[in-house]
Amino acid sequence: MRERILMLDCARGMAILGILLMNITSFGLPKAAYLNPAFAGEPSLPDAWAWAVMDMVAQVKFLTLFALLFGAGLHMLLPRGNRWITSRLLWLMGFGFIHGVFFWDGDILLDYGLVGLLCLGVIRRMPNPRMLFITGAALYLFGLIILLLLQWLVADAPPGRFWQPDIADRIYEYYWQTTGGPEAWRVRLELLHDSLSSLGMQYGWLLAGSMLMGAALMRCGWLSGEMPLAHYRKAAGLLIVAGVIINLPGVLLQWHVHWAFRWSAFALQIPRELSAPFQALGYVALCYGWWPTLSRLGIGRWLSNVGRMALSNYLLQTLLCTLLFNRFGLFMTFGRADLLLFVPAVWLVNIIFSTLWLRIFRQGPMEWLWRKLTRLTGGGLKVQLM
Repeated sequence: MRERILMLDCARGMAILGILLMNITSFGLPKAAYLNPAFAGEPSLPDAWAWAVMDMVAQVKFLTLFALLFGAGLHMLLPRGNRWITSRLLWLMGFGFIHGVFFWDGDILLDYGLVGLLCLGVIRRMPNPRMLFITGAALYLFGLIILLLLQWLVADAPPGRFWQPDIADRIYEYYWQTTGGPEAWRVRLELLHDSLSSLGMQYGWLLAGSMLMGAALMRCGWLSGEMPLAHYRKAAGLLIVAGVIINLPGVLLQWHVHWAFRWSAFALQIPRELSAPFQALGYVALCYGWWPTLSRLGIGRWLSNVGRMALSNYLLQTLLCTLLFNRFGLFMTFGRADLLLFVPAVWLVNIIFSTLWLRIFRQGPMEWLWRKLTRLTGGGLKVQLM
């Protein structure tokens, strides 16, 4: 059995926990609040600052990090064969569909499975890591160009309910989120359709680019931790600082224009999207460069456990947060800044759950189910690669 890359698991665990910093807003507030802190009028100063800080350190960054690691995982699975990997991705899409329709409308699993299928052939047929990275970067930049085109085409349109919902829209969203049942499933199915349309139009290019760059970095040894610690430490500082410098003008300008749809919905999203790969790779380098210290303190092991059970922990976050906000009636009760106070508690559950579970079992419950279903439809190989 191939030995697990603990540092890679640590980075994956960091991505799963970091994603919650963004998702907590979607769990606790209307969908429009995800990108627009002024969705219901001028935000309070604490909420505005919470938006600004999260935009600088988390928004898009951890999703991009997870996409990079997903692409790295596809490269690692290549010896399994095309049929096995395809089956694995199709089951992931199935999990995503169930998750997105029956539990929460912020699902990413369906998107990752679908784009992963499209990237698989490119990763397999392009052995040169340099060319693979350049191809990924080109796709990512093309996604940013589409944002510019959207700015030109639709920036003068009315904001709409996904940017600035009126009171009726917010009441209806509160109703179906807290009531659940067939009405919520119908709305989530419509939102899933919109999400797939966005994936095909713009976001899919960014996602595919990130996956290809991640596969390239795994192939050349950067993501597998083969560089010296000093290299990663230097890279962490340079990449994170570069990302902050790129992102900062977008944050300041959005605040300056009071998050007006005309500018903030498209053009001023570009600095954040452009900064995301730099900061995501900077976070990986930070983890790798300080791995001995993280291991000695136990933090590395905790994060690695979360990363080994990434799918289970991602779905556990949904179960915990939908229980809190939808079933217990806390939806639209707290502001953006207050919602961040829930995050450490959910992180703690993720860490404790992963640590206790892996003391008894070799993999998480959803990972076990995923592997069993993949073997059932994709053929069973006895060599465990991940």
